[in-house]
Amino acid sequence: MAVTSERSLSEGKVWSLCRMPFWHSSNADGSSSSSSSLSVHHQNQLVDQPDVHSLTLVSSVAKSFLPTRRRLSLDPPNKLYFPYEPGKQVKSAIRIKNISKSHVAFKFQTTAPKSCYMRPPGEILAPGESLIATVFKFVEHPENDEKIQGLKTRVKFKIMSLRVKGEMDYVPELFDEQRDQVTEEQILRVVFLDTERPCPALEKLNRQLAEAEAELEACKKPPEDTGPRIVGEGLIIDEWKERRERYLARQQVEGVDSV
Repeated sequence: MAVTSERSLSEGKVWSLCRMPFWHSSNADGSSSSSSSLSVHHQNQLVDQPDVHSLTLVSSVAKSFLPTRRRLSLDPPNKLYFPYEPGKQVKSAIRIKNISKSHVAFKFQTTAPKSCYMRPPGEILAPGESLIATVFKFVEHPENDEKIQGLKTRVKFKIMSLRVKGEMDYVPELFDEQRDQVTEEQILRVVFLDTERPCPALEKLNRQLAEAEAELEACKKPPEDTGPRIVGEGLIIDEWKERRERYLARQQVEGVDSV
């Protein structure tokens, strides 16, 4: 009996010892699994919550890769041709056309404002309207009288555009008041043409300059007289004058008869 009781006690201790590690390990496993699930849930929450700053940054970067929608059509599209005549003021021309559905203001900018100016420096174009702008530049003499070196220049021009509401007078302050709406249309590189070597670009430049001068002269002329102008309630100015003159003449005749 003593041996049997001792054996049962020893087996009970062994069993209890065997059960305890499994009990603690299950608690440890449960706590670790619960903590891991909490961490995964927290990470999911972080992923689900969008970062507004990151989204804004991504949106701005994406927009920068998109092509800018042009409001103006330029001819020539990306260059300004000047005849190369050192020591003289030369002219270039570019046709600017509004290809949008609203009124658009444009203006010139240049890297050499002291030796260049534009006519007009800016203007407002209606949808479909176009004009030829003239650009003036003074050509300096090259060093060591090297003609090839003189044909090279770093001067550039830039055309900016701004959508405006309807017809209005152009003022440069429009671009300062609405800077966030201003679009860079095109950077124009200056190219000198050798006047001693005729080329299609030089011939086209001469045609555009002639058209620009014709447009300028047309603007200077007073409006043509197209006949009587209707005003008021359908009265015609010339007829109104004639009626008044006949009335005054009749009044004079009646006055003489009464005397």
